[in-house]
Amino acid sequence: MGFPLLSVVFLAPLAAALFLCFLSRDARDVIRKTAAGAMTLTLLLTIYAYVSYDTAMGGMQFTESIPWITDLGVSYSLGVDGISLPMLFLTEVIGLAAVFSSWNIDKRPKEFFILLLVLIAGVSGTFIARDLFIFLLCYEVVVIPIYIMVLIWGSTKRVTKEYAGIKLTIYLLMGSAFMLVGIVALYLQAYPQPLRTFDIEALIAASQMGSFSESFQIFTFFLLLLGFGSLLSMFPFHSWSPDGYAGAPTAVSMIHAGVLKKIGGYGLIRLGLLVLPLGAKFWAPLIAGLAMINVLYAAYIAMVQKDLKYIVGYSSVSHMGYVLLGFAALNVVSISGAVANMVAHGIMASLFFSQIGFIYEKTHLRSIPELCGLAHQMPRLTIGFMLAGLASVGLPGLIGFVPEFTIFVGSFAAYPVFAVLAISGIIFTALYILRMLAKVLFGPKSDRFDGYQDERGIEMLPLILLGIVLVGMGLFPELLMGVISSGVEPIAPLLEQIADAPTLLGGVR
Repeated sequence: MGFPLLSVVFLAPLAAALFLCFLSRDARDVIRKTAAGAMTLTLLLTIYAYVSYDTAMGGMQFTESIPWITDLGVSYSLGVDGISLPMLFLTEVIGLAAVFSSWNIDKRPKEFFILLLVLIAGVSGTFIARDLFIFLLCYEVVVIPIYIMVLIWGSTKRVTKEYAGIKLTIYLLMGSAFMLVGIVALYLQAYPQPLRTFDIEALIAASQMGSFSESFQIFTFFLLLLGFGSLLSMFPFHSWSPDGYAGAPTAVSMIHAGVLKKIGGYGLIRLGLLVLPLGAKFWAPLIAGLAMINVLYAAYIAMVQKDLKYIVGYSSVSHMGYVLLGFAALNVVSISGAVANMVAHGIMASLFFSQIGFIYEKTHLRSIPELCGLAHQMPRLTIGFMLAGLASVGLPGLIGFVPEFTIFVGSFAAYPVFAVLAISGIIFTALYILRMLAKVLFGPKSDRFDGYQDERGIEMLPLILLGIVLVGMGLFPELLMGVISSGVEPIAPLLEQIADAPTLLGGVR
């Protein structure tokens, strides 16, 4: 057995969190450096895995498997492929940026960084787990620190942090309940008692052998759609998301928008499509229709918002519509675009929230009418805002362009009307993003902000980290698309097979 790279990536934040438990609350510098050191290690190891991943061979690599609860068929089984590896990279780079964005936390920093490290470890675990029991365990671990962090360190603008925390938690737990029922159904149906397993690859094999009837796939996929769709903020299960962003501290908003939502999209592909392909085909038209509501309705709502966090929050809901549309088209091009768009949106949304968090930390303001001409006093902050904003509108050369273009190309053959409507959604996005940038950054100079310092030192690291990825993968999209293609292309035969297979009632129309 080689070096357990993924175990180190998964367990290093947990080990650092355990170490912090034994430190004095007054050792703030050690606390912060421990958190940063753990996340730096995980990011470096993830970059090594990303660079070393053999795209020609594809499939699961860096695998680890140790029997755990043998009576239930549970194993501590980890691995990454071309779909999960970009998600893991996204988690670690945003995790490190979130640590630096929280560098000046004054209120109970020890507890804050412990919970943040546990949160990052839980999200990482969902992307590298090859066993559904481990996946569920990591997902449930994620919910607890989010609620506590919103409750203690959350914002009090517009909504109370108590309301935001409980609403977010209820929706996440509601989604996990449907998800749990669906997963248990798969576990019980796939194999008889002595052979039952939570191994995802074994469940995929059971599906290919015909263990799941068409009606079972349709019903079980619907359960998973409710679970993962709620997490992905699919309409009408989206309202928790903007409130959750607004009530959360900066680091939680970054993790929430950047990677937590992406568990929903990842789960739909990894579990919904690969294990229940006929169910995916049956519900695909409905998903495409809901995707359009996400894109257009959320963009319209974002246009009338005045709070910066709510604008980015509804923008995130709108962007998740593109992910859903890419999934619903059920072809290699569209699904590759959906995975890439999850990465792209994660980077730019996290950069947005880090910059908004900096503004709020300095000025205690988030309302557009109260902010004006910040570019005069904060040119480095302006760079971060501009990069995130222009990436959101799909400017060529930044990370958002190729993923969205790929989704449009892939979805046009399956849903031409929806594809055209999705393209029109870019116009709404440009309207509210450019309006926000113009008013907040480039209005007349306001003397009230003369005393506030621009980003410097540690405060610039989130911009540097996320900006490098945002520009680098925009200028060289093959860095992202090449890895993703190695994960999506092997499922092309499955997509062709279900394209020709009739389903009950011909699918939902």
